[in-house]
Amino acid sequence: MTEGKPNVDGPNVDGPEIEGETVDDGSAPSKREPIRRCLATGARRPREELIRFVLGPDATPVPDLAAKLPGRGMWLSADAGSIKTALDRKLFAKAARKAVTPVPDLAARVEHLLVRRCVELLSLARRAGEAVCGFEKVRAALSSGSVNGDGGVLIQASDGAADGRGKLSALTRGDIPVVALLTADEIGEAFGRDASVHAVVMPGGLGRAFLLEAGRLKGFRGTDPM
Repeated sequence: MTEGKPNVDGPNVDGPEIEGETVDDGSAPSKREPIRRCLATGARRPREELIRFVLGPDATPVPDLAAKLPGRGMWLSADAGSIKTALDRKLFAKAARKAVTPVPDLAARVEHLLVRRCVELLSLARRAGEAVCGFEKVRAALSSGSVNGDGGVLIQASDGAADGRGKLSALTRGDIPVVALLTADEIGEAFGRDASVHAVVMPGGLGRAFLLEAGRLKGFRGTDPM
């Protein structure tokens, strides 16, 4: 589906992209990226770091994580606090200029959807032969030097033992992102197991996509990535 055109342009609803903003990590020429402003905080960020919402047929805010649903989009920072502010201050209704049906558990719904996206991406990487799990396999991958910061990522269960997590994290030497936002059961699901504490995704597009979703999930799980 394609996104519908908004009736009113604005920094926190769909409209012309904000010009003059670039993202450059220093490794490549600057590339212009779509920028949106958070409805709750006013912070300007790339679209991929925000959560887009549209109004459903019942006038409830619907999370549109892929930013593809038709209708006027309203953007919020990817954290539970911004969603709470938007609900408390009725910002969805103000942006949409119509009555909106409140959804008290909206932040929990968004968190669940982000977890599902992370698990699905990890599962895709596993099926593509770009991810492995288990302490020994992960240690071998990290020790081989085949995992780097260009989409490579070490994934550790948030409820895993600190000793094992620390040993593998030390092998990254700070050069590989470490994500510790999923539970052992959630990581295990991606690999067809009951549970798994450690996993690694090889460099590439799936790893970069996983890191993007994990970055958004961090605002809801409220834990440090290590």
